[in-house]
Amino acid sequence: MTDESWAGWYRDRQGSDAVVLTTDGQHIRLRTRGMDFEGESFDGLAPVAGPPPPDNLFVLADGVLGDCVLEWDLPLPVLWDGTVHQATLSCLLSLRRPDPYLYLELQFGGAAYGSRRAESDFASALATIQRFLPPGARLQTCIACAFSDYSPASGRGLSGGLACFRGAKDAYRAAVGEGDVRALWDRRTGLVQEIWSCREYESRPEEGAGTGHRGAFPLELV
Repeated sequence: MTDESWAGWYRDRQGSDAVVLTTDGQHIRLRTRGMDFEGESFDGLAPVAGPPPPDNLFVLADGVLGDCVLEWDLPLPVLWDGTVHQATLSCLLSLRRPDPYLYLELQFGGAAYGSRRAESDFASALATIQRFLPPGARLQTCIACAFSDYSPASGRGLSGGLACFRGAKDAYRAAVGEGDVRALWDRRTGLVQEIWSCREYESRPEEGAGTGHRGAFPLELV
């Protein structure tokens, strides 16, 4: 996988600062105010090894960035009428406690498709957007891929807990329900971000075999 970098903004009680978010599809790295943070989820960004940041620069909650707002845009492919179109996904993530929330908006085909204003995770927000897209248009990201699923044991969090089974495609195509995914779990390639996309993407079936534990997209987890 090739790293992608997205420009955005970091805001807290100290003010607003430009940031660069970098990801390889699994790990996220954020640099702002001269400090680097890294994690597997957007709500799990911890200081990279080294001197801890000064107390007056950031608020850390349980060792990770908190009490802040992140905004960024990223290119997101949409498959429509057999052609891949490049759209833009705008992300607004508030990590302010006790009520963190997420809002996504997709700019595609001259229109804007937004999630609900206070989504709890990327899976739900992207599912909301998918429902509003024109007939036949499909998000070409890991959350909509035929080879991704969540752990039957731990479910999903804000982001980054989506297992990729691209290394066991034929086996996953036959998976239906929790038991099949549990049996395949150790064959996962790794955990990926819901907004990531790779060249091995295939559209997820709408029902039956290959829908695994979490079911079809954009249906919610059961």
